[in-house]
Amino acid sequence: MNAMNAEPRCITDKRAVLIRLHKIEGQVRGLERMVGSDASCIDVLTQVAAATRALQSVALTLLDEHMRRCVAHATVNPCDEAQPGVDEAMSAITRLVRS
Repeated sequence: MNAMNAEPRCITDKRAVLIRLHKIEGQVRGLERMVGSDASCIDVLTQVAAATRALQSVALTLLDEHMRRCVAHATVNPCDEAQPGVDEAMSAITRLVRS
């Protein structure tokens, strides 16, 4: 496969995604400290919800990248099949909705 037909990188700004994941890691560590120090259940639940939303945001960013780059690439290159990329995207969407 030559460079013109190579599959694109699905994460265009890996550094930004890694920074967001590092912040989420900090949130989870904060949750551990809250539980360890007997923080209010409501306060812990509020922070769990915030961490969950942050992870969902990362997931949506990755899914958007996959659809815009990988699936779009497959649909414009006749030697590639678009269906596996669409199937992967639908599986990811299903996992997100069920979580």
